[in-house]
Amino acid sequence: MAMSMGGGGGYSSDINVTPMIDILLVLLIIFMVIVPVTPKGLDALVPQPPKNPEQQNDNQRTIVVQILHAGAGAPQYKINETSFAKADLLPRLTEIYANRAERVMFVKADDNIDFRYVADVIDIGRAANVDHVGLMTPKILAGQ
Repeated sequence: MAMSMGGGGGYSSDINVTPMIDILLVLLIIFMVIVPVTPKGLDALVPQPPKNPEQQNDNQRTIVVQILHAGAGAPQYKINETSFAKADLLPRLTEIYANRAERVMFVKADDNIDFRYVADVIDIGRAANVDHVGLMTPKILAGQ
């Protein structure tokens, strides 16, 4: 019985995957340590209810301009339940916001009002130096 020693085959074209698996496992462990355990979302401030339920919102602070449908003619305008003509809105809003640090105005319109009237009120508010304009929408109930 003869035994052959060395020299027969030459180079092998098989890939040695053991070092690649070791590198992959080390990288996997590194990424698992780097990624935090608890996911962190965006910080959001949720409005809190008033501490005293008897406290009412200060109507002098909140300005709501309402645009009400008045039939086929031009709509009616109200600032906090006080009726005004469209020409009187700019002087009144300028007077209201003259001494205020917080210049926020809300616009509330009926469902059947054209948006051009809402845009006009927003433009009037901007001309009266209002910084932020909010649009009020009706509440939508969950069952509908």
